[in-house]
Amino acid sequence: MSGAPFLSYSVARGVFGISLGAARAFCVAVLCVGMARAQPTAADTSPSVAASALPAVVEAALARAQLPREALAVWVADAQDIRQPPRLAHRAQSPMNPASVMKLVTTYAALDLLGPSFTWQTPVYADGTVQGGTLHGNLYLRGQGDPKLVAERLWLLLKRVQAQGIERIAGDIVLDRTAFELPPQDPADFDGEPLRPYNAAPDALLLNYQAVAMTFVPDEAAGIARIQYDLPLAGVQRQTQVPLAPAGTPCGDWRAGLRAELADPRRTLFRGSYPAACGERLWPVAAADPQNFAAQAIAGLWRELGGRLDGSVRYGRVPAGLQPMFSASSPTLAEVVRDVNKFSNNVMAQQIFLTLALQKNGVATREGARAIMRQWWRERLPDAAPPQLDNGAGLSRSARISAQALGRMLQSAWRAPVMPELAASLPILGVDGTLRRNQAGAIGQAHLKTGSLHDVVAIAGYVDAPSGRRWVLVALVNHPNAAAARPALERLVEWVHVQP
Repeated sequence: MSGAPFLSYSVARGVFGISLGAARAFCVAVLCVGMARAQPTAADTSPSVAASALPAVVEAALARAQLPREALAVWVADAQDIRQPPRLAHRAQSPMNPASVMKLVTTYAALDLLGPSFTWQTPVYADGTVQGGTLHGNLYLRGQGDPKLVAERLWLLLKRVQAQGIERIAGDIVLDRTAFELPPQDPADFDGEPLRPYNAAPDALLLNYQAVAMTFVPDEAAGIARIQYDLPLAGVQRQTQVPLAPAGTPCGDWRAGLRAELADPRRTLFRGSYPAACGERLWPVAAADPQNFAAQAIAGLWRELGGRLDGSVRYGRVPAGLQPMFSASSPTLAEVVRDVNKFSNNVMAQQIFLTLALQKNGVATREGARAIMRQWWRERLPDAAPPQLDNGAGLSRSARISAQALGRMLQSAWRAPVMPELAASLPILGVDGTLRRNQAGAIGQAHLKTGSLHDVVAIAGYVDAPSGRRWVLVALVNHPNAAAARPALERLVEWVHVQP
């Protein structure tokens, strides 16, 4: 997967959008090696080493993993001095599937084109008069691509509606999603896992990443685990507690033990039990009925806030000429980019990608976004081979970029005014994001975006050396057994870290 998740915000900070289930691992790709030297030599850290020769420690790790070295593409170069030849270039011009590392292209382009302080607006309209707490007409919400309209912010938006003196809506709540023109998308198309949050589709009115986080809290005195949901959904019956497993049951595969039935859009049911040994746990799942999720969430939350609705929540268009009562602002693009790259959030990346087309063309299509990205690449990197873009998130089988091209882009980014925002969005090795659990050498000394699919593992970003030098590192692995390349990529990061 290419892709993370507050019970909305917290869920964006740890789970939603993590690449095909490989979120907190040091995402690795395909590598390999046939002939490997068992021990590193002095030549491995000498600037005179041939740029095409893989370090011995990397060769050895590939050999142990029984991966062919042709599965790996690597490019290492000085981040600031572009006149210097690359320190290491191995199959660097070969187009490779980068998985979530493609998010670096999308986020750098967005920061460059839109600016770090860019915000999304969700305007709210009232088509009628307000008398005695009642809106005699319809309420409209126009989605314009906000990637982070999560449960808390939706709650605040509806509270602002009530602050306008509206307690009852005599008409309908109308949701306008027409800013994105996208073909229907089956969330099971990519890998047959429609309930995985990373498979959520983009939407002009994307609410809570189109997912719900369930929190399980054991109550041993009562013999149950209570279930909390971060969003109420109108028309959906939900189980609010589940029996605890017998005393002494280890946590283990607690999700399987719940025997959940989550695919029915009308109800959420658990036929199993929950081990008290697990403590409090969070389980995010994508909407079982994505087409109606926004309507269900707004209807449920409006009622929970004490609001009354005579009509229904439906989809439609804002009438021409109607002026908004107010507009809800998103966090800045710099903040959103941090969530996208730290936690590899797929749907947020796609929202950013489509926003580029929306801002230029007035309506967003994938081809419109690709055209803008191609033009931006030609202007910024005319001498680097352009990437083959799909949806901007890397959750794709067709996306391609070479290690050299991505490395050149990272050099460009280091010299750009938006460098601080982009660099700060990358996971820090052994500290946070998708690299938090990685214990390779150079902890805290590398900012690297990770990516993984079933047959792809990749890393790209910046590595600091003790000398004060900063290196660009790109490593892409494409192979059916790509996950086995993890130790080789760890050794590669360590090798780059000690380069003079």
